[in-house]
Amino acid sequence: MSPLQELLATVPQHGQVRWIGVRPVARGDMLELEAVEARREAGLTGDHSRPGPRNARQVTLIQWEHLPVIGALIGRTADRPLRPEELRRNIAISGINLFSLKGRRFRIGQAVLETTGWCQPCARLEERLGPGTFQAVRGHGGITARVLQGGIIRLNDELYVEPL
Repeated sequence: MSPLQELLATVPQHGQVRWIGVRPVARGDMLELEAVEARREAGLTGDHSRPGPRNARQVTLIQWEHLPVIGALIGRTADRPLRPEELRRNIAISGINLFSLKGRRFRIGQAVLETTGWCQPCARLEERLGPGTFQAVRGHGGITARVLQGGIIRLNDELYVEPL
């Protein structure tokens, strides 16, 4: 293995769940949760995402540390910080670069997920949060994943990267 391949294969950081939310209906309000059931090939219980093995967007994750960056880019002040539910992702994770999970499987609580891609911003974010939001979220939108092994995910659970 080359030095670069070795660096890409090794992810020494562990993440931590800082926020969990589901959308019971498309375009509806997010419900903040303390725990959620991840279901194999179906996503999170209570979320409107379409179940099935071909749905690459069963769960969406965003990096906790990116929230103040996006907030600053859309002109939010410290007294009105950007909240995870405003970006409509399911799980906010701190302590690990989510982009290091590209092509990887990872465990959160009892569940095992697999990264399926980058979570790009949509035009609805611009409608909800104002002009410039689409561009502010680009590169900070997080990742999409599918559930390979079901289980409960709770606030403060650790995220561990599975070995290659």
